[in-house]
Parts: sequence; C-alpha cells; structure tokens
Amino acid sequence: MSVRTEVRKKKERNQNLTVPNAMSVFRILLIPFFVYYAVQGNIAGALISLGLSGLSDALDGFVARKFNQITELGKMLDPFADKLTQGAVAICVALRYPAICPLLFLLVVKELFMLFGAFHLLKNKKKPCEAKWYGKLSTLLFYIAITLIVVLDSFMHVTEPTFILVSTIALVVTATSMIYTFVRYTAIFREILKSDDGTYDLDLPGEIRATKTRED
Repeated sequence: MSVRTEVRKKKERNQNLTVPNAMSVFRILLIPFFVYYAVQGNIAGALISLGLSGLSDALDGFVARKFNQITELGKMLDPFADKLTQGAVAICVALRYPAICPLLFLLVVKELFMLFGAFHLLKNKKKPCEAKWYGKLSTLLFYIAITLIVVLDSFMHVTEPTFILVSTIALVVTATSMIYTFVRYTAIFREILKSDDGTYDLDLPGEIRATKTRED
C-alpha cells in the first residue's frame, strides 16, 4: 500500500465527539421531560427521568477515564448539564414545596456566580477549574434533600412535625454545603485569573474545533 493511499484512509474527526460528551448532552435533553412530568404531577415519570440523568452523570466520568476520552469541552459540558438539571429540579420542587424557596434562591445565586466566573475566565482565555469534591458533595446533598422531601410527603405520609423537622435539617445541611462550596470556588477563580501558569490557558474556539486523525 502506497503512502498516499494510507493517508487517504485517515480521516479527521472532532475529538469532542465522545460518549461522555454525548451523555452530558443527553442529560440536558432529559430536562424538558423531567419538567413536564413534574408539572403534571407524574412523580414516577419525573423520578425515572431524574434517575436516567443521575445514571449518565455517574457513568460519563468513568467512561472518559477508562477509554481516554477526557476533553476540555467535556470538563465544562458536564458541570453545565448538572447546573441546568439542579435548577430545573429546584424550581419544580419549589412550586410544590414553598419551604425550599430559600434553598432555591441560594442555589440560583451560587450557580449564577459560578457561570459568570466561568465565562469571565473563558473571556480571558483561562480554563475554568474542574469540579472539586466539595462541589460534588454539595450536588449529592441537594439531591438527597429534594428526594427526602418528596418521599416523606408523597410516599411515607409522615406527620407534619416530623416532615418539618427532617426537611429543615436536610435543607440546612445542603445550604451550608452550598455556602462552603461557593467560598472555595470563589478563591479558585481568583487564583486562576491571576495566575501566569500556562496550564490554565485555554482557547475555547480552537478547543471546540479540535480534531484528531483516525483510521478508516
């Protein structure tokens, strides 16, 4: 086989076309289904949609590491999908349980700040930080609190004092975690913005167009 023929057999494809990134997009596409079921009062449908979202969220990182499909775009797409999902869940649950409105407000402020920080870093051609353990813990506690509230009210039918006590504890713990996460990420954003370390440099348009060759 000639060199020219061998070169022809190689094609370029965008390196961001990966299974983990597709999972993140899948989570975003699931949001309208969750909202529809939640608004209609179809708890089973809403939980199934949320369960599929959580499953893909748990698997995408494993797949990315296992099959070497980690991309800079994926590092940003994954938390973006998480934030949209959390926002949709919080709003839908707040419509039914006004008691979580303070948590919803805190969540919105935290996520808006983080989105603003990420865009500001990208504008300065800096790479937003990856998700940290305390950010993941905050997300986990959020879902636990929301699930606990829905289960206690819709399935267990506990007494009102018990519901208020348990839901208040869950919401306070989640809010505390969110505040801690907010403070830690604020410090990281400032550090990245001021840093001259080349590892934080990122050209987002170039990263999105990034290609790699593959055999036919």
